[in-house]
Amino acid sequence: MTFDMAGAGEAYGRFMGRYSEPLAPVFADWVGVRRGERVLDVGCGPGALSGVLIDRVGVGRVVAVDPSEPFVESIHGRFPDLEVHRSPAEQLPFTDAHFDQTLAQLVVHFMQDPLTGMAEMARVTRRGGTVAACVWDLAGNRSPLSHFWAAVRRLDPHATDESWAFGAREGQLAELATDAGLADVESSELAVTVSHSSFDEWWEPYTLGIGPAGDHVASLDAAGRDALREECRRTLPGGAFEVTAVAWAVRAHA
Repeated sequence: MTFDMAGAGEAYGRFMGRYSEPLAPVFADWVGVRRGERVLDVGCGPGALSGVLIDRVGVGRVVAVDPSEPFVESIHGRFPDLEVHRSPAEQLPFTDAHFDQTLAQLVVHFMQDPLTGMAEMARVTRRGGTVAACVWDLAGNRSPLSHFWAAVRRLDPHATDESWAFGAREGQLAELATDAGLADVESSELAVTVSHSSFDEWWEPYTLGIGPAGDHVASLDAAGRDALREECRRTLPGGAFEVTAVAWAVRAHA
């Protein structure tokens, strides 16, 4: 799986942005982002969380990092004045204690080494500052992708879904924060509800090749894709419908 394909920023926005955009203000509220603070967005993607942070503290006090070149290009186009670096979470290009708050929205489960990534987030945050992360409840059938993966498993019980991803289970993010040396660790659940105008509007972004779900669709032949699409359609309401998604969240002090 990769986010380095051409057009990844736009495709990700159509696929996951419809959920990550409404999640971002909920996450920022829970973390307690305040004006006057210097904030880092780790794994910024096309900028769902960065945009909220900019609105709250100003573009000059937000920095964003992501390892994907298309994502970096996408967020540069969206926020030309934002300081953006191409970098993985495990190697943040900043001095110690550089930020007041360091946040990672929907990123930990994609880190190559989550413990190193969280430790780096702690390193670049001032003593007493906040480090926070959230990940969809991918193992509890409450993520935006749960209906899709349930249909996949009905057709192929041996298919690999995203429930294995680190941070997808209750308590994992808190354990990670503790292991990374953070203090005052707190956990919560964050929920968003997204309206879809039709089944086709919900389904089409799955065909864009983004993330594990997109990889799975791309791996199927035409008959397999048709079967999966119809299996998803069979158990979704006709017409408009809503999807409620829940993310595990953790916040702690450096």
